[in-house]
Amino acid sequence: MDLVEQVYRLTRDFPKYEVYGLTNQLRRAAVSIPSNIAEGQARKHLKEYLQLLSTAKGSLAEVQTQLEIAARLGYMTGEQLKPILDCADSLSRQLYTLAIKLAERE
Repeated sequence: MDLVEQVYRLTRDFPKYEVYGLTNQLRRAAVSIPSNIAEGQARKHLKEYLQLLSTAKGSLAEVQTQLEIAARLGYMTGEQLKPILDCADSLSRQLYTLAIKLAERE
């Protein structure tokens, strides 16, 4: 959820012509992460949870890539990019650990 908030705040300052491009894509990918985690947790079967965690990790990778693209296009500074990428890296480690722990239960 923290990452979603950071993405929304950051993309407010993106150029208006990106509203239907990178801004929308970044926001959708960011929202997809906690949504898939929540959906997976609510599922009846562990395999479904693991699949949705994998989907969340894929969305997280999209966010990280799109943030790098935005920085290369000059939509944000390195100073703005670092904390959000740090948050994304932390989330990536958490998702990895959660998936490993859940897989051990199978």
